[in-house]
Amino acid sequence: MMNVQILDLKKQYEALKPQIQTAIQRVLDQGIYVLGPEVQKLEKDLAQYVGSPHALGTSSGTDALLLALLTIGIEPNDEVITTPLSFVATSEVISFLKAKPVFVDVDPQTFCIDPTQIEAAITSKTKAIIPVHIFGQCADMDPILDIAKKHKLFVIEDACQAIGAEYKGRKAGSMGDFGALSFYPSKNLGTYGDGGMLFVKDEKNFISAREYRTHGEYPKTYNHKKIGMNARLAALPAAVLNVKFPYIDQWNEQRREKAQTYYRLFEEAGLLNKITLPKVASYNKPVFHLYVILTQHKNNLIEHLKSNGIQTGNHFPTPLPYLECYKEAGYIKGNLPNAEKICSQTVSLPMYPELTLEEQQYVVSKIRHYYSNL
Repeated sequence: MMNVQILDLKKQYEALKPQIQTAIQRVLDQGIYVLGPEVQKLEKDLAQYVGSPHALGTSSGTDALLLALLTIGIEPNDEVITTPLSFVATSEVISFLKAKPVFVDVDPQTFCIDPTQIEAAITSKTKAIIPVHIFGQCADMDPILDIAKKHKLFVIEDACQAIGAEYKGRKAGSMGDFGALSFYPSKNLGTYGDGGMLFVKDEKNFISAREYRTHGEYPKTYNHKKIGMNARLAALPAAVLNVKFPYIDQWNEQRREKAQTYYRLFEEAGLLNKITLPKVASYNKPVFHLYVILTQHKNNLIEHLKSNGIQTGNHFPTPLPYLECYKEAGYIKGNLPNAEKICSQTVSLPMYPELTLEEQQYVVSKIRHYYSNL
């Protein structure tokens, strides 16, 4: 029996070990452990890569989203439109500021927020839209940006799973007023620890966000202009990212190749009518942060694969408004049929650049074995 992990970070580390150790030693020799030259280099390189005029290294992707909301002045009882299919951080930052997440159902093909349903959700209290480029595929941004312009709303891209993904040739994180990345270890570009990046289009908003990032002041003078937070990126995680960043396009291409291999193997196994494979919109170039299939036999298939040494993921089993933390908010089940169906059927299969053909063949063979015994 093979042992196939959903993600194996050790393989990546072994390939980069000498470079990583050199980078860490460089930080130790510099003696600058928060912000500093490593963070500045990462901000500059990623801003250029994404196509954003400004970038801020942050302590996490969650804090990047929170900084964006603080910068645009989100207040209690304001409303922010977003998707029900995401990690909780997307709506959590809205709720943390005592504003209200307004959930709009997703497109059943891409799993991203459905632009055709956004305008009906706008009220006089709406201040922003947070589309999520879920699983590494961009939301349909042009109609979202058009709606936002019409109603004078901010757009904050949650690109935490989508570094390098493209929408009509534009990089995820570059299209809205703000864009947020996460460098959590499991991300396509992950560090050892936590970290994030906030891209900002407007210079005035960038200056404000930079102040919020460091306790309400920049530069450090102990004359704090506003109530801020500590959302700075540390130097050691940034140094690791500076080693990894030059490989991101190569790694993302390898992920796309693994996705194509999965499709071929599933087709050869006669499983295309048994499970639903990821669909890519014609305007998108995805990065397959996760490889998510849909099946009506979700729990049983997960257990079957586990018994055969295959690790899977359950991203995400419950639409955000139906989580326990929102039980007092009054969200009614049944209003988000696409998200509810998708969440009930998702199984994330092993996906990372170093995944071997043999491992993929084994995964598909065990899925075929499950369906042949139904």
